[in-house]
Amino acid sequence: MYGNQTMPVPATHSPELDAPAAPLLEVFSSIQGEGALIGRRQVFIRFAGCNLKCGYCDTPYTPAAHCRVEKLPGSGAFTSWCNPVQLADVTAYVQSLLDPGSLCHRSHHSFALTGGEPLLHAALLKEWLPRLRTLLPVQVETNGTLPEALRQVLPWLDWISVDIKLESQTGEPTPWDLHREFIELALQVQCCVKLVVGNSTPGEELHRTAKLLQSLTTSTPPKHFDVVLQPRTINGQCSVSGRSLLQQQDILAGYGLDVRVIPQTHCFMQLL
Repeated sequence: MYGNQTMPVPATHSPELDAPAAPLLEVFSSIQGEGALIGRRQVFIRFAGCNLKCGYCDTPYTPAAHCRVEKLPGSGAFTSWCNPVQLADVTAYVQSLLDPGSLCHRSHHSFALTGGEPLLHAALLKEWLPRLRTLLPVQVETNGTLPEALRQVLPWLDWISVDIKLESQTGEPTPWDLHREFIELALQVQCCVKLVVGNSTPGEELHRTAKLLQSLTTSTPPKHFDVVLQPRTINGQCSVSGRSLLQQQDILAGYGLDVRVIPQTHCFMQLL
């Protein structure tokens, strides 16, 4: 303010410059290897920080001084950006991928906002998502424990991939009540519920999960969501026997759920 006057904004000023900067770990283009959008080409934006410590987590999420950004899709060559990262830098990178002169300009289906836990940054995402969504639709990959954060950003999301954190795999008690509240909100858009399972996953966990999900299908009109069993990956290999996966699928399907078994296919394709 200048006196009682608002100073004019220069014509070259971009709203992106006013958006808060984000603590990112990676920005890259790749093929989605998990869940309902498997096989789709996405621009991945990996946020730092997580509110959980899952025993099977294979992704570093500690905030870092720099974010690595792949120069060309699939090249394996990266440059570094200083953290926190500006929205304008991210949109410029994405626009370079979508430019008609780029070989991959028609390849991309959507964004994948991942982590860590991206919804820890809900206040920031309220500023980022309206701009990002003008470039591509948006999927968020989340641990499904922050319903109030989801409520803040839900209007700008097209897909939500929710992990149910089973204690047998994470080593921490499953937050059943938070998962229920979160998934009820997530069903307002296209939703995929994913369970990472191992040979040690007890049937009791799967029955409890199935009952929770079944209870969410009783609305009118009924809500549809994908359910994915994801066998735990150890040393780049599926660690669960086919016999176990068939039995686990039988338990969930017995509750009328639409269940698919999908391993982490990006590991087999040697992709990020």
